[in-house]
Amino acid sequence: MDPFEVRMQFLTLLRRLNASQQSIQKVVGYALKFFPRCGEDLWDCVVEECQKGSINNRINILYLLDSMCEASLLAKAHTGTSTPESNSGSSLYVDYVSRDLSKIVDYVVPEGRQGLPNLMSTKQILDSWRSKRILDPQKIDDVMATLERRKESMEEPESGVPTNPLPRQEIFKRIEEDRERHKRLRERRWVQAVSHNPHSNLLPQLASFLPLTNDYDGEQELTLDIEFENDWETTSDWNEDDDDAAQEEAGLCFIVPEGVPMDLS
Repeated sequence: MDPFEVRMQFLTLLRRLNASQQSIQKVVGYALKFFPRCGEDLWDCVVEECQKGSINNRINILYLLDSMCEASLLAKAHTGTSTPESNSGSSLYVDYVSRDLSKIVDYVVPEGRQGLPNLMSTKQILDSWRSKRILDPQKIDDVMATLERRKESMEEPESGVPTNPLPRQEIFKRIEEDRERHKRLRERRWVQAVSHNPHSNLLPQLASFLPLTNDYDGEQELTLDIEFENDWETTSDWNEDDDDAAQEEAGLCFIVPEGVPMDLS
């Protein structure tokens, strides 16, 4: 197929996109297949449909981008970056998502109450990308801060502005698709972070034999380090409840005479 036919067929797939994994994977496979020849054109199609589509179609496209990013990183890890079809250091569609992240989020969650239905799902996707290090956490933090400011304006009633309620059929369709999307998101919440390192698809090793990495290692950062950092950031500080729990557990293991305080140091 020539580039024009590739573009037209891809637009057809995007306009038929729904929340099912079968539909999403069909578009992802097509996009990866023609990335070497038409990657930039296909990305323009995604941005165009995200701008012109309905509010329901836009959130479907965001979930499509989630799968495209993961598939791009997996393809990079399996093939490396030295293939003649790809540029050195390219992460396929992840680079495009990172470049146009603010624009995409603005389309998916427009200002006003119109974007309110997509707000929570968008924040969940962004949080998933941040925890898995798919995109730069700082860039995601900036977009999340923008969404928080926009949320305050969404919750304010718009006086004098007529609202166009969705048709009943569209509402039921949105409920079903939200159920499918949230189910998929819960399943993927336990998946390990996707490494950007193309040499990371080696045989698994014991954690004690893995090399130490630092925050500035970037793509060389190990999945184990990413998971540790996520757990460390979400762990609360030591407090009185932890003292009570430690003392209770120690009392079950060691016999301490009454009246003698237990040494927890």
